[in-house]
Amino acid sequence: MIDMRCEIAGISFKNPVVMASGTFGFGREYGKLYDINILGGLSGKGLTLHPKEGNNGVRVCETASGMLNSVGLENPGIQAFLDQECPFWETLNTVRIGNLGGGCLEDYVTGAMLIQNDEDARRRLGRSAVDMIELNISCPNVKEGGMAFGIQTEAAQKVVRAVRNVVTMPLIVKLSPGAERLAEMAYMCETEGADAVSLINTISSMKIDVRRRRSVFDHGYAGLSGPAIKPIALRMVHQVAKAVNIPVIGMGGIASGEDIIEFIMAGATTVQVGTASFGDLRAGERIIEELTHFMDTEKINHLDEIRGIVK
Repeated sequence: MIDMRCEIAGISFKNPVVMASGTFGFGREYGKLYDINILGGLSGKGLTLHPKEGNNGVRVCETASGMLNSVGLENPGIQAFLDQECPFWETLNTVRIGNLGGGCLEDYVTGAMLIQNDEDARRRLGRSAVDMIELNISCPNVKEGGMAFGIQTEAAQKVVRAVRNVVTMPLIVKLSPGAERLAEMAYMCETEGADAVSLINTISSMKIDVRRRRSVFDHGYAGLSGPAIKPIALRMVHQVAKAVNIPVIGMGGIASGEDIIEFIMAGATTVQVGTASFGDLRAGERIIEELTHFMDTEKINHLDEIRGIVK
């Protein structure tokens, strides 16, 4: 009998397939196409303490084997999420992960506390409608010149430590592929109390409009995702999984059941599927079917049999 269950910080995932932040909204729209309760979990649209309008100009551009995005974390703000989306999340039978960004340390701390202490959800459920927080430390630190928190270990450490000091719920830290020493940063997250790390975020990239003689994007650069980054993501997940004892959530170009198997063999506990949902609106459903078929064909009863098998 095939058993795809996984566990992170005492929370059970029915399978390793989690939909990635920024690619699945809060699940409501995709829930009209298929039963999203079959998913292991979903990481909601990236949130900030206050509403953000996002970037001007072109936001999404297709490229070879992937896509570039410069959305700029457009979102309604944490309070609007709690008021408008959490009642829907309360109806779901899957792991719900709140993705949290911020422009300064105080934004992260206040945002995390609001999510954990959601009073309306506690009155209805006795707890927050969010099961885990995923810290997006790829956000620019507006008080320190705009460099992303997740580039330097010392800056990232301050964020992880501050949030861990104010919340008791499971905490994931989403790592940037641009970090100066990725494995070292992952180990730091573990020592500061993170329950898991997720990686990789998009890779800073560029596309030029040769007729207009300028970057396609108003901000110059954008984040590359999709199959093009999978080999890089796989290598980084493999390196980080060997450096830490906490679970690793792998992502980057996953579009099939066999892609998931690769990440599990590299040491991932669960994975996140992102760009694939834009090309196939039912990607989550399809990938779970493919994963089940592969495990059945290869006579793998549980993912622990192959997890981290590639040394």
